[in-house]
Amino acid sequence: MRQSSRVGSAVQPGGMWTQVVLRSADNQGLPTSTVSHASVALTRPPASTAGWDAHAWRSWLQHLLIAVLLLTAGAPQAWNADRMLAAAQKQGPRALAGARALHAALAPAQDLDEDGKLNAVNQFFNRRILFRDDSEVWGQVDYWASPLELLDKGEGDCEDFAIAKYFSLLAVGIPMQKLRLVYVRAQLGGPNGVVQAHMVLAYYAQPLAEPMILDNLITEVRPASRRPDLAPVFSFNGEGLWQGVGAQTAGDPSARLSRWRDVLTKARAEGFL
Repeated sequence: MRQSSRVGSAVQPGGMWTQVVLRSADNQGLPTSTVSHASVALTRPPASTAGWDAHAWRSWLQHLLIAVLLLTAGAPQAWNADRMLAAAQKQGPRALAGARALHAALAPAQDLDEDGKLNAVNQFFNRRILFRDDSEVWGQVDYWASPLELLDKGEGDCEDFAIAKYFSLLAVGIPMQKLRLVYVRAQLGGPNGVVQAHMVLAYYAQPLAEPMILDNLITEVRPASRRPDLAPVFSFNGEGLWQGVGAQTAGDPSARLSRWRDVLTKARAEGFL
């Protein structure tokens, strides 16, 4: 059956934060990125295998192995702790101390459920890092720091918090498809407060689920419905760039966002990917 190109949306508590997904009999409402990575079904033998010879069993096992490899090719992998510590040592004693503290937080977090991982990573960075504008930290109007650069400085702005949390959650096994860095318009100080550009990290337990928001402005992880002060503008991760938080891609984020491309390169060198 051909995949439908019809686009639909579901009304969810997350409102404008809810992802729009493709609906068809084939993909069962999964986002396109999920469909592309998990469209291979495991091959299984028929109910009766009587009369199968060695060749038939070998052929089936080969197909099964290929299917498993395809399904797990995009699975998240743990961070490279040795490479992280080596990279931190090159940056200096503060980066090394921060990397060791992060390692101590991430190691036990791998055994937690996804909610536990969100809370562990969010608390680590919100408690350890002080908010400072890029002009104060880097002498630039806008600079996207890598996780180790942030730990070395001990201070950074909203993008730095969100980026460090994103790579740390990937490191402890959260699938990339569940995470999006989201540029928002944040209304500070209540309904009549000032509106300014801000970045948060959104986590989707399921494609149609209301996302949980990780933010340096608020210590706890909250569902999007409890963040009426945030209006999403565009979002991205290592796989795509989207207007708002929808499913229609706006291109390759590494091609259109040069700072994101630079951060990806640094994060790989630091052992996070």
